[in-house]
Amino acid sequence: MSTHHHPTDLPDDPVRRSLVMAAGLGALAALPAGAATAGGAEQAPATRPAAAAARGRGALGARLQGVQHFGITVQNMDRAYAFYTEVLGGTEIMRDGDFQGDVIQNTLLLNEEIEARQRGVNPVSLGVPDLRGGAQRLDVRFIQFDNVVIELLQYRDSSQPQGSGNSFAPPQAFTSPAFPKSMHVCFYVREDVDFNQFVHDLEAEAARRGMHNVRANRIVRTGTEEQRRQAPLDTLTNRITSGKSDGWSLIYAKGPEGEQLEFVQVRGQAKRVFGEAIEARGRVVAATRS
Repeated sequence: MSTHHHPTDLPDDPVRRSLVMAAGLGALAALPAGAATAGGAEQAPATRPAAAAARGRGALGARLQGVQHFGITVQNMDRAYAFYTEVLGGTEIMRDGDFQGDVIQNTLLLNEEIEARQRGVNPVSLGVPDLRGGAQRLDVRFIQFDNVVIELLQYRDSSQPQGSGNSFAPPQAFTSPAFPKSMHVCFYVREDVDFNQFVHDLEAEAARRGMHNVRANRIVRTGTEEQRRQAPLDTLTNRITSGKSDGWSLIYAKGPEGEQLEFVQVRGQAKRVFGEAIEARGRVVAATRS
C-alpha cells in the first residue's frame, strides 16, 4: 500500500469509482422504474450531449443523483465495523486507508486549520490531525445497506495499524442530538418485524459482543441506567397514531462509537405520504432528464 495518497486518487481510480457510483445508485432504487432511466437509454444518442449540457447549467437540484452515503468518524474501526456488518447486517463495499499528505489535509481540514490560526490555538485542540506530516493517517470503509451506504472513517496515529487501536483524538464528551451540527443515521425496520423486540434484541446482541454502550432510549422517564434496562418491552417504541405522522414508529439509540442512530417503521398515512412524495419526485426527475 502506498504511504502517500492524494484526494484525487479517489475519483480517478476506476475500481473505486465504479463501486462508489454503484452504491450511490441505491438511493434511486425507490423511484418508479421509468425515473431512473428517463433521459438515458430511451433517449436518442444524438440528443444526449445536449441534454447533459442543459442539466449542467440547470437548477442545482436537477444535477444531483440522490444521497451517496452517510459518514461516521469512529474511535475504534474494528468495533464500528463489527456493529454495522455483523450486528446490523451491512455488506462491505471496499476499504482503503493510510491517507496522508498536504493535499488530503487541505481537502478535509483547511477550514479548521484557518480557525485554529485565527484563534491562536493548537489545531489538535480543535480535532485537527496531522495528515500533512504523516503523524496521523486516515482509513475508510464503505458499507452497503439496502438503500444507503455508510462510510466509517478513522483518523489514527501512524504507529497504530489499520483497523485496530483508537483514534488519535478522544471522543467528544457531548452526545445530545439537540446540538447544532449533530448528525444521525436512520435505518428502516421492516413492517413485519416486532419493533419492540427488535430494539431489545439489538441491545442484547451488541452487549453479547461487548458493545455495552449501544443503548436505546425508552418512551418513559427513567432515573438510572438500571431502570432504563429494566423498562417494560412495550416502552421501547414511540408509535405515533395521530396527525400527519400517523403510522410512524421510531426510537433513538446510541451506536458503539457514541454516534446517534434512529430506527423507524413507516406504515399507514405516513407511508402513503412518503410514497406519494417518491412518485412526485420521480416525475420531476423524469421531466428534468427528458
